[in-house]
Amino acid sequence: MLLAQIEAFVEAAERGSVSRAAEALFVTQPALSARLKGLESSLGVELLVRTRRGVRLSEAGKAFLPFAHRALESVADGRQLVAELSRGSEGRLAIGAAPAVSTSVLPGMLARFRAAKPNAQLIVRTGHSEEILEMVLREHVELGLVRELRHPEIVETPLYEDELVLVFEPRHAFAARRKIKVAEVASEHLILFDRTSSYHELTSSLFRREGVVPRGVMELDTIDAAKKMVEQGLGVALLPHTAVASELVSGRLASAKLADAAAIRRRIVAVRRRDAGPPSGLVSAFLAIPAEPDRT
Repeated sequence: MLLAQIEAFVEAAERGSVSRAAEALFVTQPALSARLKGLESSLGVELLVRTRRGVRLSEAGKAFLPFAHRALESVADGRQLVAELSRGSEGRLAIGAAPAVSTSVLPGMLARFRAAKPNAQLIVRTGHSEEILEMVLREHVELGLVRELRHPEIVETPLYEDELVLVFEPRHAFAARRKIKVAEVASEHLILFDRTSSYHELTSSLFRREGVVPRGVMELDTIDAAKKMVEQGLGVALLPHTAVASELVSGRLASAKLADAAAIRRRIVAVRRRDAGPPSGLVSAFLAIPAEPDRT
């Protein structure tokens, strides 16, 4: 049973004429008659009774007509949804994000995306970059927002570059200086977050390269917990700038550069499966959203 056959039946039933139905569908009368015969053959019943004045519905035709209408309406609805998906106005978008992204940059991106695409359904999952990569590969999410990774089955779209910054409580002695030596940082209590994250390893390797050992270390589960400890004056920390942008603007935290160490930067990217093709619809719309930290 073809859609064209159902369209032919509905038109002929509503107009009571095969010739007028053919004109409405811009086909010849023989072509429309062939479609009707094909539909009746597939159903095994006569749907239209031919008369000298045209056609009228048989009992079977009367029973089938509401279903034919619903079939055409469903196809029309489907076409509209597909068109909306291609424009990126509706549909579902599943995103995975690493902790440093989900706590700082992602909320603002989602707010701007929701304002632009209010009918889109958003699903967000979090995990470390390697876990998000696996979600992308298994097609549990369409987009992964992670640190730069290398894998033959993914493509990357650069989002932003983050930098670890030394932060401390505004009344700390470091607040009066613009640059601090690594050895001086080591004399403080160092606050670390999430032992399994790449940022933990970056911080630890910095002190190993400089050959210094922090006087004391406090290890916490999350960036937010680390920030709270620093705000309370319990130590200093090297945290992603995007994660502390709001606190630096409000004055709840202060920062300084390291005088004798190169800046520690990490590139954040959006990853997709390579075989997904060029970004379109909601994926394309999301990638067009500026990736900026929350500074409020």
